Amino acid sequence: MPPVSSPGCDDQRRPAAQPHAVRERAARVRFRRAITLMLMTLVLPGSAQLAAGNKTIGRIALRIWAGLAGLVVLVVLITLAWHGFALWLGLNATLLSLIRITLMILAVAWAALFFDAWRLGEPLTLRQGQRLTVVGVNGVLCLSVAGTLLFGAHVVGVQRDFIVTTFGSGKVSDAEDGRYNVLLLGGDSGKGRWGLRPDSLTVASIDAETGKTVLVGLPRNMANFEFADGSVMDEQFPDGFDCDGCLLNGVSTWALDNKELFGDSKTPGIDATVSAVEGITDLKISYWAMVNLEGFKELVDAVGGVTLNVRDKIPVGLPHEDFFHYIEPGKKKLNGFDALWFARAREGSDDYSRMARQKCVMNALLTQVSPQTAVRNFEKIMKATSGMLSTNLPASELARFIDLAGKAKEQKMSTVSLVPPTINTADPDIDKIHDMVEDAIDRAEGKKDEKAKPKKKPKSTTGGSIGSRDEGYAANQADDLGAAC
Repeated sequence: MPPVSSPGCDDQRRPAAQPHAVRERAARVRFRRAITLMLMTLVLPGSAQLAAGNKTIGRIALRIWAGLAGLVVLVVLITLAWHGFALWLGLNATLLSLIRITLMILAVAWAALFFDAWRLGEPLTLRQGQRLTVVGVNGVLCLSVAGTLLFGAHVVGVQRDFIVTTFGSGKVSDAEDGRYNVLLLGGDSGKGRWGLRPDSLTVASIDAETGKTVLVGLPRNMANFEFADGSVMDEQFPDGFDCDGCLLNGVSTWALDNKELFGDSKTPGIDATVSAVEGITDLKISYWAMVNLEGFKELVDAVGGVTLNVRDKIPVGLPHEDFFHYIEPGKKKLNGFDALWFARAREGSDDYSRMARQKCVMNALLTQVSPQTAVRNFEKIMKATSGMLSTNLPASELARFIDLAGKAKEQKMSTVSLVPPTINTADPDIDKIHDMVEDAIDRAEGKKDEKAKPKKKPKSTTGGSIGSRDEGYAANQADDLGAAC
């Protein structure tokens, strides 16, 4: 006879409740295991397979992850010791291609590991709510990791394409007397005009060690000048560019009309302009860069605008145009459209005032664009500059010039412009120009000229620039361009 149950004891329900509790506990264990396997894949890709799946795949994945992590640490340590190494990494087109492909492969492989971790979690044994949660967590982790890697591959690809399309593998020029002289040409992008008649010409003479920069401004209407000895243009114009209507900004057009004289050159117009600038300034041009002034708008917008000290009302457009307005005086942050008009407007002004304003824009861009801004707007900047710049600077020299730009950012930029009242652009005194350029560079390098007289600061303001044609514009002749602007 079976024992009698004690009062209050429910033997009928205990056997049924016990299996239910066990199932609940087992379900929770399986759910935690599935989540853990995915988190393991996030932190240590391959660890889930090593613990619960194909151990060979797990070991391979972990070794690759460890190798890449060690490589990243090594790169960081080298970069901390030598900042130029990071520039070299970021500007080497071949290496960027390898990094891009690696990131794409990593994205696909890591996503596959997440999928396998989900499989190892045995989702079909989970309850519906747990199963949906696991799918959601796995999807978020997979998309986050793979998406980040693919976006990184895209950014690297943008950088690589910019370098390949903009810079070449041409001849590397050595510094001349310790300086790199880079000719900056501003050209219109209108139909039939791009690269034909440079709208602005400036030589940036950069100290090869310190980055100290002197901007030498050349007026586009200069006439009666000689070309560099031995150049094609010197052979054609041995007595100088003294033909009727022949001005500095017309040299390029003449060369393009007679390009057979320049052999296989792909840039006869620029080659001819370089020989003219060398003859005028007595500076050996190391490299040139042609800037599309219309594309300049996109660059300014890409960095979030540029702050300029507007001295007078500057017209934007012409009175009959729908967008016509004035940039009012004061410290203004201008977008690309207004900044371009600030640099180019001639209404109520003259070419020499405009040259001064252009130098102020150059100085503002150099000093105001921080590395943080460049990184934050990287893709926009690459897109803008790829359409606005052509140059013969080899890609292998990019790191050097970016490093010099960083040094120049911390120093005062000086200027010398070959304009009235000091220089008669219709009949320039070339010997005097050579002395002016040499003196400006000597002052920038700290070599004092005891005979130099202190300059009188212009008191008037014309066309948005301090000074006038008769007394000179401060930004055109300054040992501290920032203060003159």
